[in-house]
Parts: sequence; structure tokens; C-alpha cells
Amino acid sequence: MKFVLFVEGKTEYMGVGHFLKRWLDPRLPQRVRVTPVKFNGVSDYCGEIAKKVRLHLSSARRGDMIAGIGLLDLQGLDTGLKFPDGMVATQQRWQWAKRTLEKRVARPNFRQHFAVHEIESWLLSDINIFPFGIRRSLAAVSKAPESVNFKNPPSRFLSRIYWAKLRYKYQKAFDGPALFEQLDPDRACAKCPYLKAMLEDMLALAKAAIV
Repeated sequence: MKFVLFVEGKTEYMGVGHFLKRWLDPRLPQRVRVTPVKFNGVSDYCGEIAKKVRLHLSSARRGDMIAGIGLLDLQGLDTGLKFPDGMVATQQRWQWAKRTLEKRVARPNFRQHFAVHEIESWLLSDINIFPFGIRRSLAAVSKAPESVNFKNPPSRFLSRIYWAKLRYKYQKAFDGPALFEQLDPDRACAKCPYLKAMLEDMLALAKAAIV
């Protein structure tokens, strides 16, 4: 059985599916697949998500599909969705965007989730996966990585630290997938409440589907 994971770009497409699966499989009576579907950025995702979900979930073999899971970075989401005026709090934006996109898709077996504020926040939960020369600089934010926020989002933060300490920049599509292979999903889940909510949602859906 499988999830279809709808993602905005290359980093998520290459790195996140297997990472989620490593958390799910030990908690289920059978292994599940996590099949990614890539969009060309946030605007493409927000405009085409309903059509892509309908296509992929309708074409699945009967009894093979668990659910469709949407994953976007909360950072930069306003290039595809316009938040209501005055809505600046993370929780408010998360809830509003989740409701908006799930209503747009309008399928009971689709759930929208968000990395707060980018999927790099999950990587920041474990400084030991990073090059030795920058670990000390990451120690403070590693305690609460989802607090690395709209003003200084995780990928920008990492690029600045990489350049200052290593003289090259963090490359999202190149460095991200390799780091995800090293990241312990239990450690990330323990430090990232929004990631934990996503994984627990997927776990509940899988348990209900596997009978």
C-alpha cells in the first residue's frame, strides 16, 4: 500500500519520501510506499494540486492507496496563496493554508501539511549530520528548529553559516537529499511538532487502511 506525496520541488522529491517511510515502517504491520509527485514550485502546486490529486488517486489500484499527502514549506507560501491581511502568526497561517488547500482539493483521502518554516528545519534538529566545521554554529537553533522563521528561514540561515565557516553555500537540491539520508526521523520528530503532527496523521491513516 502507498501514500502519494505531493511536493513543491526537487529537494522534497529526492529526500523526503524515504525519510518519512523510515519513521512509518517500524510502527506498522507491513511496509508502505511513499511515492513523490513533484511540482514546479509553490505557484504551480497551488494552481494544479486539485487536478494532480484527482489524477493520481483515481488511477491507483483499488485497495492500494492509503492517502494523498501534500507537503509545502510555510515559508514562501504567499507566492501561491495570499494570506488574509494581518495574519502573521505561524499557527494561524498553518491552519488557514491547510483548510484552504484541502477545500480546494475536496477529497477525503487528501491531507495537506507544511514544513515550518522549511524542510531544512527538520535537518537542523541534528547538528551531527552537518560538516564538523559548522556544528557549533547550529547548536542554538537545533534546540527548537521550527522557530527558525519567516525573517531568517532555515535554508537562508544555512547558506549564511556554510559561507561564513566553509566558504561555500548550502545548496538545497544537492545538500538537502544527502543530509536527509543521514537524519534520524525520531530525533527530528521529537524537536519539530509540526513534523510530528504530519507523521502521526500519516500513521493513523495507514493503520486504518491496513486491515
